[in-house]
Amino acid sequence: MTIPRALTVAGSDSGGGAGIQADLKTFSAYRVFGMSVLTAITAQNSVGVQGVVTLPPAFVAVQLESVLSDFGADAAKCGMLATAGIIRAVAAKLKEHRVEKLVVDPLMIATSGDPLLQPDAREALIGEILPLALVVTPNLHEAGALAEMAVTTRDDMEEAARRIAKLGPRHVLVKGGHLTGEAVDLLFNGREFTAFSAPRIDSANTHGTGCTFSAAIAAGLARGRPLPEAVRDAKAYVTRAIREGFAPGKGAGVLRHFLTDW
Repeated sequence: MTIPRALTVAGSDSGGGAGIQADLKTFSAYRVFGMSVLTAITAQNSVGVQGVVTLPPAFVAVQLESVLSDFGADAAKCGMLATAGIIRAVAAKLKEHRVEKLVVDPLMIATSGDPLLQPDAREALIGEILPLALVVTPNLHEAGALAEMAVTTRDDMEEAARRIAKLGPRHVLVKGGHLTGEAVDLLFNGREFTAFSAPRIDSANTHGTGCTFSAAIAAGLARGRPLPEAVRDAKAYVTRAIREGFAPGKGAGVLRHFLTDW
């Protein structure tokens, strides 16, 4: 029996709700074999981040070589890449091993509005990683940063997607979760838009939503689903995971990743 293989390249969340941990849980829910390459190690819990250590780019490259030279990957996702050096190392290995189905979750801006990438890392992300992406999945803040415009309406989302597409990704998925009304995401293939909507869930248990969504898309791609179908299924999965989310600690709650009938 052949088991689909999905790879996550991201940071570790010691609290278990986001990052590598959320990705691997999502891969398991999708019944795919999950592999991981760590870019950073965090000390964090439900109330905040207490520390971050980024790994040397050369060691990130060694991890990628270890995984891709042996297992390969039917699909992969990139989350927290942290530094320009790591970004360049990741891009080189993804190109060397011809990873075609790449989902890029461009972690550029924290929920607080604080930047997560230094200017040189932002430039490396745009120049080195986005051209490799089958799809990039920015939220409104990230879409605004990539498109260099404010994104506050659906029309803005469409214009931002058009601008981001010119940076090289084959598809752009702008997530509208921070707007009011239904949660609508727009997928742009360079010619037309496809909208994916779901009821907005009033919940504080949303830590790791972006990581989970991009991991679910990658898992669907690893299983051979076309991108629009992978996005549709991922949105249904995340919606259900938020609805059944819970608060394991004293602060922000998390998604319930282990769903069987979503």
